[in-house]
Amino acid sequence: MFELVNLEEQVRLAREGDLDALEAVVEGIQHRMYNLAVRMLGHPHDAQDATQEILVKIVTALDGFRGESAFTTWAYRIATNHLLNLLRRRAETRETSFEAIGDRIEAGLAVGLGPPEARADLKVLAEEVRVGCTQGMLLSLDRDHRAAFILGEVFEVSGAEAAEILEITEVAYRQRLTRARRTLRSFMFNHCGLVNPEQPCRCEKQIPAALRSGKIDPARLEFAGHPRTGPSRDFVAEMHELRALGRTAAVMRSHPRYAAPDDFVRGIRRLLAGSVFSTD
Repeated sequence: MFELVNLEEQVRLAREGDLDALEAVVEGIQHRMYNLAVRMLGHPHDAQDATQEILVKIVTALDGFRGESAFTTWAYRIATNHLLNLLRRRAETRETSFEAIGDRIEAGLAVGLGPPEARADLKVLAEEVRVGCTQGMLLSLDRDHRAAFILGEVFEVSGAEAAEILEITEVAYRQRLTRARRTLRSFMFNHCGLVNPEQPCRCEKQIPAALRSGKIDPARLEFAGHPRTGPSRDFVAEMHELRALGRTAAVMRSHPRYAAPDDFVRGIRRLLAGSVFSTD
């Protein structure tokens, strides 16, 4: 991934008509845009289509970038607006709710761990359960509070930048972020053993129920089997160093940084070769 300084230089060259620089810009931001889409939409296959659309919007709007903010801020604003509008057009009804997740956790605990031979890939399956479960918690937030939480706690952008991305005041952004934090923290403290060790739920304990219900398929792991941009952190060890108030954000931030599909850049290259875009 390009360093930010180099990325800004590639943007300048791309705006002057350098097609190699334009491809470099796409390569420099595609993983960030894709990970934002995964968090907002919940599923990698939905995120792939959305990210392709986002990258096309960024490329076609590049002449309108005036450098009044960082390029990544400008790109995040285009991406976030696209994702929020996409969810609005779909008349999004949340796929899940905190109540439903709570019921599922209780049902999973009742199933038990099962025989040892069924747990050969326990660590990988536990990661699939953990990411899927916590992603479901994110999707239980409405889209505006979800976006505020993802920007502030997962991507760790500043309050001023997040407010600019969302095109709201800093006060309004802080209010949204506070409400989202409070909602997630309350639920996880009362249900999740990662955040509150006194709670009985552990990701490993949810594996048998998830397998039985088809929530996870060992042959097609949606999250644990996804290509990544780098090694995963040992977040379990990090949890022990944090107070309970900091664990909610840490769990959500611990999701791997997924690698965007290779065909994003190839798709943009085909469009450029077909003279769909002009940088004149």
